[in-house]
Amino acid sequence: MIMLPGLLALLCYTSCTSHKEEKEAETKFVVTSPLKADTTFSKDYVCQIHSINHIELRALEKGYLQSCFVDEGQHVKKGQLLFRIMPKLYEAEVKKAQAEVKAVNIEYDNTKSLADKNIVSANELALAGAKLKKAEAELLLAQTHLGFTNIRAPFDGIIDRFRVRVGSLLDEGELLTTLSDNSKMWVYFNVPEAQYLNFAADKKADKAVVKLIMANNQLFPNTGIVETIEAEFDNETGNIPFRATFPNPDRLLRHGETGNIRMTEPIKDGIIIPQKATFEVLDKKYVYVVDKNSQIKSKEITVGAEMEDLFVVTSGLTESDKILLEGLRKVKEDDKISYDYKDPHAVMTALKLPTE
Repeated sequence: MIMLPGLLALLCYTSCTSHKEEKEAETKFVVTSPLKADTTFSKDYVCQIHSINHIELRALEKGYLQSCFVDEGQHVKKGQLLFRIMPKLYEAEVKKAQAEVKAVNIEYDNTKSLADKNIVSANELALAGAKLKKAEAELLLAQTHLGFTNIRAPFDGIIDRFRVRVGSLLDEGELLTTLSDNSKMWVYFNVPEAQYLNFAADKKADKAVVKLIMANNQLFPNTGIVETIEAEFDNETGNIPFRATFPNPDRLLRHGETGNIRMTEPIKDGIIIPQKATFEVLDKKYVYVVDKNSQIKSKEITVGAEMEDLFVVTSGLTESDKILLEGLRKVKEDDKISYDYKDPHAVMTALKLPTE
């Protein structure tokens, strides 16, 4: 009678253990294989955004800033009057030059009349003609200086912050403001040498379309085209600058903004696996490979590109390998499992594999 409780406990333990082992034996895992396929992946590059035209507006003459006809941030049209530097001195110079031309012209006419009567020599007539041309040139110069007192927009654009105010005494060449043409934007980004070589080898490289992720992580509505690659690599970084042109009809983008260029790059015969089939140990990525005896073996892999839900593996796997797709936390090294095999095409299609 004393041994009965112990016997019942032993029978209960044995029954539970047997039931647990039987349950574990019935567990089936899902296994698939890497997919070898041509695909594409997107990579982001930090970029700088510049106006297609961005210039400094400077005073061409010395004097007081008399008038300002626009405001900061205003859209202006080509030829629109922006600033006026006090023109009184230059107006006086123009009138003086006009009087000089008139006087020299009278002198020339008198000399010509005398030369026609052979009273003076041809050389004197030529000298009078030269004096007239000189006076006309000085008048043109004075008119040009007067024209410089009116600062006009050389193209359509947006006025930046003013560096001076009305009444300021300006030196020749002093900065007034800047003007930006934002109808199109040039976006510069640096590309590593390996990506550059892939890009250059692509037959469609001269028409590569890129996207712009703005600073607020929103996608810019218009796509851009890579039009220019600079001539030299930076020896320190190993990068080469690309330039993409984006239309900017709503003038949303401004000179000096930053963002990220999203560039789609092709992959030929890539070995592709789901991200959920991997795990990390000390910053290294691994998968569980199922051998011919249905045993689990961990294997280190190298990831060459990352897509949404997918990795492109550059070493560690072949398309004939079988990898554990689900239940990675339920197994350990050398476990023998029962599994169902799932076709890799079906697995990747469910994960929206991008294709060329």
